[in-house]
Amino acid sequence: MTKAQTFSRAFNATAGAILFYFGLFLLLANLNDVAARVSDSFSYKASSASAVIELGLAGMRAVHSYFFDQPTFQAEVHLILVSFWPLIPVIIGAVLLQVALKGRFALRCTDSGSSESAIAHE
Repeated sequence: MTKAQTFSRAFNATAGAILFYFGLFLLLANLNDVAARVSDSFSYKASSASAVIELGLAGMRAVHSYFFDQPTFQAEVHLILVSFWPLIPVIIGAVLLQVALKGRFALRCTDSGSSESAIAHE
């Protein structure tokens, strides 16, 4: 039984690490392109106040489309969510790694806990 549990924990840890790093690679692979698009989206780079104004206007446009143009707003939100699909393997990998590491940590705590209780009774 312990051999199957050990294999399961090792598989969870390996699969979790692979999925986690693959998802991070996909997310960060085009980081330069994303940074270029964001920097090009601002018309001028004079001050941070201008950036705040532009972000405020973009937010007002989003609120306007939410209230008065629901189908377009939903289509845009859908496109944004689809662009974040690499987060799915990152989340699954993180959960698998957490399960595997909790299992290993729990085994170590129970092993050390039994020896500590034996020392306390002596």
